[in-house]
Amino acid sequence: MVFVAENQAPLEEPQRPRTKKKRTARNVLLGVVAFFLVVAVGAGVYAFNLASSFNAKSQKIEQAFPDDAGRPAKVQEGATNLLLLGSDSRAAALGSAEAGDSSDQRSDTMMWVHIPADRKNIYMMSIMRDTWVEIPGQGEAKMNSAMALGGIPLVVQTLEGMFDTRLDHVAVIDFEGFKAMTDALGGVNVNVPMAFNTNDFSFAEGKQQLTGEQALAFVRERKAFSDGDYQRVKNQQVFLKALMTKFLTAETLTNPGKISSLVDNVSPYISTDESLDAAAAGGLALGLRDVRGSDVVSFTLPTLGIGTSADGQSIVLRDDAAIDGISKALADDSFGSYVQDAGLTKTP
Repeated sequence: MVFVAENQAPLEEPQRPRTKKKRTARNVLLGVVAFFLVVAVGAGVYAFNLASSFNAKSQKIEQAFPDDAGRPAKVQEGATNLLLLGSDSRAAALGSAEAGDSSDQRSDTMMWVHIPADRKNIYMMSIMRDTWVEIPGQGEAKMNSAMALGGIPLVVQTLEGMFDTRLDHVAVIDFEGFKAMTDALGGVNVNVPMAFNTNDFSFAEGKQQLTGEQALAFVRERKAFSDGDYQRVKNQQVFLKALMTKFLTAETLTNPGKISSLVDNVSPYISTDESLDAAAAGGLALGLRDVRGSDVVSFTLPTLGIGTSADGQSIVLRDDAAIDGISKALADDSFGSYVQDAGLTKTP
């Protein structure tokens, strides 16, 4: 859910060359595929082979976190917080970012995933890319500029500073990995909230099964909607929910062939921090063995609508009260109660 200030028009983005749009994957929740993989690696009797494949084919982020000094302490033992980032070309575009350097890549797709200590739910919080935030050492800027200014460590530092909470893991996945997972699952059934057309596909309102190519078109489109980025985020969450529902079924998790295909085909497209290896993935998967699609909650970090920065940029205004509430909920592992009480559990 995104809250838009009354009488304010949806955020407009400047026109960009088509090649740039393809290169940045700003519209797709690609990072979630990495999370699916860490669950898949620990599933079933083929765990050893899956782990070997995951470790061999996936890549490690050279520097995922900022220097430890000044980072928030891990307050709640047992809870896990992951940052998921998406890129249209992980190896080419994110090389310097993964090494902890500035780059021309912007982290336009980002999601904070919180898994409480009781492992009964998964909470996935999208963060609007144009949210106006304090970037350490850089001053105020749009959230998606942190990657360009200081690579993945600065993205982590910015978000940890916002929520005063330490991130345990970081994962990045590129465009092709997202397509590979959707197709490895045999397509995903999505309840399209409103009809629209893209350059290549038409989507009728209602339930339909999407291939990987169709899914990417569905979650990346914004120009077809009067409210642009806001409807796109809603569509991303609708698709994400459907994808997780398809994945977190006994039919998928107990099918060795499907799981093996998933890990083999998608692992080459992901990067994770050094600690997120197959052993860590297996432990996480074990704790989440009873989680199903109905236990997954996705929402967007509340905002105060749109505004204009001092230098004339069109920005999304952060909601400091909501950020403070989320920070406290993360600290005492009451995230589920906060999300429900704040009305964030409504399906987009």
